[in-house]
Amino acid sequence: MPAESLRWDTLEALKNSPKGRLKYSDWLEKGEDILSGCNEGPSLSPLSGLILKRFNLSPRPLLKTCSLGSASCDPSPGLSKEAPVSSSCSSSSFPSIVGDEESSPDATSDVSPVSIPTPPPTISLLSPRATQMAGCILMCEEKHRAKAKMELALRQELQEKLVASVASRESEQLKRFEEFMELKQRQEFQSMRDMMDRETQESIGRQEKLKEEHKNRIKILNLRMREAEQQRLREAEFEKQRQVEGRERLRALNAIQEEILQLNQLLEQAAPTQSGHTPDFTSYSTRANQLCSQVSEVIRTTTTEVKFPSVEDMTVAERALHEMRSVIRVMQDAAAQAQEKRKKEQEEEEDRRKFAELQAQKEEQKKSAALSAKEKAQKKGLQTKAEDTTLKWYQELQVSANQCAQSFEGLNNTKDLQTKKLRMELQKAATIPVSQISSISGSKLREIFDKIDKLLSGRPVVSGGKSVSISQHPNGLDFVSYKLAEKFVKQGEEEVASHHEAAFPIAVVASGLWELHPKVGDLILAHLHKKCPYAVPHYPPMKDGTSVEEYQKILGYRVEDGGVEAQDSFLKRMSGMIRLYAALIQLRWPYGSKQGPDPHGLNHGWRWLAQMLNMEPLADVTATLLFDFLEVCGNALMKQYQVQFWKLILLIQEEYLPRIEAITSEGQAGSVTRLKQFLQSSLRSRQILPPKGQLSAHFWRS
Repeated sequence: MPAESLRWDTLEALKNSPKGRLKYSDWLEKGEDILSGCNEGPSLSPLSGLILKRFNLSPRPLLKTCSLGSASCDPSPGLSKEAPVSSSCSSSSFPSIVGDEESSPDATSDVSPVSIPTPPPTISLLSPRATQMAGCILMCEEKHRAKAKMELALRQELQEKLVASVASRESEQLKRFEEFMELKQRQEFQSMRDMMDRETQESIGRQEKLKEEHKNRIKILNLRMREAEQQRLREAEFEKQRQVEGRERLRALNAIQEEILQLNQLLEQAAPTQSGHTPDFTSYSTRANQLCSQVSEVIRTTTTEVKFPSVEDMTVAERALHEMRSVIRVMQDAAAQAQEKRKKEQEEEEDRRKFAELQAQKEEQKKSAALSAKEKAQKKGLQTKAEDTTLKWYQELQVSANQCAQSFEGLNNTKDLQTKKLRMELQKAATIPVSQISSISGSKLREIFDKIDKLLSGRPVVSGGKSVSISQHPNGLDFVSYKLAEKFVKQGEEEVASHHEAAFPIAVVASGLWELHPKVGDLILAHLHKKCPYAVPHYPPMKDGTSVEEYQKILGYRVEDGGVEAQDSFLKRMSGMIRLYAALIQLRWPYGSKQGPDPHGLNHGWRWLAQMLNMEPLADVTATLLFDFLEVCGNALMKQYQVQFWKLILLIQEEYLPRIEAITSEGQAGSVTRLKQFLQSSLRSRQILPPKGQLSAHFWRS
């Protein structure tokens, strides 16, 4: 058919028509989702109402149709141009409908209800060809609609796959992101944990470092403390050594002064005896006095400033001593020359005196006979040595003391440093408390006594900050007892000799220790008898082969550097020891048991006094010792023996004192005068006063 070939031309013409070129969907340009219109519910276009209205108002189609261009087609008489004719197969109406139907929902949503102008009346010519064309158009439209639906379904499926893939990819990305965030969180946690671990390690390291620094500082401080302690010990040792050397220098200085004074006395004694044509010794005496003053000034300066003499002081004193010796030597040479000259003069005068001596000889013989008879009468019944029992007792004490000294000879001669240190500590523990004895208070005296008693009992005591006990050495008790007794006697020799009142506190402590530890008392007596044999009483005889110096030592004199101590110094020491002995025999420790007998009581004092009066008196010594003994112990003996004691005092004044006066020279009259005045005063008042420094009941409560 010719019309069949024109179908595609018609379709192509329709496609190229203005309506065919219309774009019904602009979702891509607007950026809308491709499925946005599909997801909405179906709705009618606003123009659908008008179309339906037109279909409802149009009349039934005519049975006869004619072609638009045919002239044979007769118009119906009943139709007019104004009548509205609607053709259901009009080609002009279908495209508009299709176009309206194919428009997107977005386009229909933008259409506002407007008044559509009424088209002019048309005449619908329903020819077969037009009907066929309309059917073809409808089929084409259905085909294109089906194709569009298929493409839409494919596109929708593709979009769904795309959305699913995108969703899956986004889900995977979300999982990866969550895993990444979790990993990042774990990394941050791990880094924080690592940082905390590092800080912990650093803190531990700092603590260890601080500990090390603290340990180092402690070591440094300990070293400094040890160095300070060693320095203090060195300084203490140096100070001790300095004091020891100072005391040695002081003793040497005192010995120099003593020797200078003796030489000066010798010079003064020698000068008045010279007469006649002898040279003048005034210059020697003046120089000697100057040297004595010089040494005395050095000692005075040392004692007032409470210090030890320096090496310069010793040099000055030794120089003065050498000069003094040279002065004495020159004086002796001059005296020897004068003696030679005087000898010649005496030989010349000898002949002249010869006759006078012959005449006086007879008178002298008569006087000497009378004097010898008188002396024989006075010396009747007196002895020159102690009784045998007394000597035996004295020798037993000395033997016991020597055995005690030999027992700890190994301790004295040891070379072991620890043993030497122990010996020094024991000696200090024994001697230092004795040096601290004083009459300050009874409580202090009791404390010293308890400390010494504790040491002798074998219990540990603290001395110099260290604990020491006699049990640390087998011979510790013998060593301590010996040194303790020696120290007591030395205190009497030095302290009591200078301060007579010190005899009582020293004696009461010694008496208490004697009562508890008898060995200490025997050693005290042994040391006392050795240094002062007159406390026995005993006058040791000079044996054959004994030198003068050795014999003087036996008598109690100090012999140093070939020189014997002065008589005044000797008497002072003997006086101190006799005073200590006199206080010892009358005192007992007030806190003792007092049940047993006194270990060395007043009966020994009576024995000493009786034996002293039965022996020949010694010049200057006997008078001094009798006075000291009676002044300290006379009141106690008077109360104990009463009438017998006064008989003894009367015997001393009437019989023994004249014997002492007979052997006393003019320079030794001081001691005799003191004894004589004491006896006269005591006999006159029939009373002997208590000694000064005696310990009262109030003292023991202090």
